[in-house]
Amino acid sequence: MDERLNPYQISPDAYRAMSGLQRYVDGTSLPRELLELVKMRASQINGCAYCLDMHSKDAMALGMPAQKLFVLDAWREAPFYTDQERAALEWTETLTLIADNDVPDEVYEAVRQHFSDREMVDLTMAIVVINGWNRLSIGFRREVGGYQSRLAKESVGAAHQ
Repeated sequence: MDERLNPYQISPDAYRAMSGLQRYVDGTSLPRELLELVKMRASQINGCAYCLDMHSKDAMALGMPAQKLFVLDAWREAPFYTDQERAALEWTETLTLIADNDVPDEVYEAVRQHFSDREMVDLTMAIVVINGWNRLSIGFRREVGGYQSRLAKESVGAAHQ
């Protein structure tokens, strides 16, 4: 598929606004590995190949076991996700599919057991921003495959310091 247009070149102010939210999320106290799982799961649900390519590379650069990525779509049956990761994945699915199922009180209460009030807001913002990036990438057919993880570059740079 050919890229339709580059929204970031056409509307740099919109890109800066989205990037600002992404910078906020990246600066939260939530574990980076957990954020990558959230990004991957929302991108799976939304069918965003560009974001799946990007976040699988970032997750691997962080040292996430490949097994966690390979079976993410079936996380409920897999034994190697922490309770906090499971809660985050449940919240991700619930909010990403909000039109299908609202947000049941029992889901909210179960997730709340693993996150502080601030972390709940931060996790929700992480889900909001990845769903936004998914819609931009899918809608404008972002070219898939060329992403190079800046996390891999940062870890190589840190190893040489």
